[in-house]
Amino acid sequence: MATTSKPATKQKTTLTPDDYLKKILNARVYDVAKESSLDLAKNLSRRLNNTVLLKREDQQPVFSFKLRGAYNKMAQLTPEQLKRGVICASAGNHAQGVALGGRKLGTRAVIVMPVTTPQLKVEAVKSLGGEVVLAGESYSDAYQHAVELQKKEGLTFIHPFDDPDVIAGQGTVAMELLRQVQAQQPHKQLDAVFVAIGGGGLISGVANYIKALNPAIKVIGVQMNDSTAMIQSVKANKRVLLSDVGLFSDGTAVKQVGEETLRINQALVDDFIEVNTDAVCAAIKDVFIDTRSIVEPAGALAVAAIKQYVTTHKCKGQTFAAILCGANMNFDRLRFVAERAEVGEEREGLFAITIPEERGSFRRLIGLIDTLGGATRNVTEFDYRMSSNEQAHVLIGLTTNGPGDNSRIAKEFDKHGFTTVDLTHNELAKGHVRYMIGGTSPLATNERVLRFIFPERPGALTKFLNLMNPDWNISLFHYRNHGADYGHVLVGIQVPKGQSKEFATFLKETGYSWREETDNPAYQMFLRGG
Repeated sequence: MATTSKPATKQKTTLTPDDYLKKILNARVYDVAKESSLDLAKNLSRRLNNTVLLKREDQQPVFSFKLRGAYNKMAQLTPEQLKRGVICASAGNHAQGVALGGRKLGTRAVIVMPVTTPQLKVEAVKSLGGEVVLAGESYSDAYQHAVELQKKEGLTFIHPFDDPDVIAGQGTVAMELLRQVQAQQPHKQLDAVFVAIGGGGLISGVANYIKALNPAIKVIGVQMNDSTAMIQSVKANKRVLLSDVGLFSDGTAVKQVGEETLRINQALVDDFIEVNTDAVCAAIKDVFIDTRSIVEPAGALAVAAIKQYVTTHKCKGQTFAAILCGANMNFDRLRFVAERAEVGEEREGLFAITIPEERGSFRRLIGLIDTLGGATRNVTEFDYRMSSNEQAHVLIGLTTNGPGDNSRIAKEFDKHGFTTVDLTHNELAKGHVRYMIGGTSPLATNERVLRFIFPERPGALTKFLNLMNPDWNISLFHYRNHGADYGHVLVGIQVPKGQSKEFATFLKETGYSWREETDNPAYQMFLRGG
């Protein structure tokens, strides 16, 4: 769930890594947390020619590291504060951590969650003793309501990341990690630790502990390429507020990082890496192969980054640790992960191929696939619709032989007279077009095509339609559920010329995240309006 940070209370003194070291060593987390294991990823290590270690925070009672920081903060409260109770706004892992902490400490724990929160998560918080209050349609709405309740009832706000005690609690992950590496790999130096970043609480705790004890170990932060609040903030030297964030990795979908976490990241984090959805899906599969456990997208970010780092720096024989920060995965989302994992591993390519509309074209195309260089390639997908008397467009999926093979395949098709566009990394093609090949429509004049992210709740489409100009016509619509709290929707709307300004106002009023795809080659080839 996308989050917005609570303005942090300015610290009277700036805490140093040594200050945080003391706070981490004295942190109270083990009343609720366990020392998670450090596992060797044998298969991944062998493939990468580097030692990859997995810090298993998915093993915690709430399947995430979040309970460490939440409980440590709550354990520092005075008896009077505990008597009044605590409050937080969350629909994810932080909510469960606060709820469990409240039960352990015998204090009231109020968790404000958006009304759009899946019932599964609501019940999970209730089962841990949390008092759930549903308010608003988004995290921001829930947060505002939490602030009101805090003031009204005298509750203590437990921030998910921008608090020194929360940061110190998360830092105990690094304390365990260094001790475990020394015990398990006594003859190897840990070269780098990779940590997913949402608001920055986990990496802030990890960086402070590691840099206080062994500054030579690199601390590398990882963010989704559509949720780069920390990376942008570090570059700008100030907190940047993102207008929207990608929701695939909901555990790291934070629009604005904290003041304290930004300061720490600027000072102590060695580097930052961006990863995409396909790479994360491939990393989830990698973790499963080595552990037979399924982590959530945020939990796989660090593994995806290690693979990218090794490819970029061409390093061998080094030792890397990835923190698997969470495993609260909705089972239904595995369908999407499985579809995209092969692409993320660059083992499947998706191509749009133009063929002449004449006898024997199909046979010639398939024959060419069978003779392409390299290992045997299987056809994973084949979609066709006649588009004119002269030519046809084919959407075809092929197994590939790793990085760079897609380009080689496309060149080979072109060489034999089949004009080819590589759509392997085209979100419109992967998310929508491959499921709705139907040809172009001469009736859909003045068509504009957009991808939207709709919240998975009753009334989302109704709101969209009510805001539309009644003179505009929907000419295309595709939606496919992936088991998430939101849905990806492709919409074609016939907007008369001269109404672009009115259309822009409509898009703003919906409040939904969107991207125009009218010029996308996948749309132009397979679905274009007249």
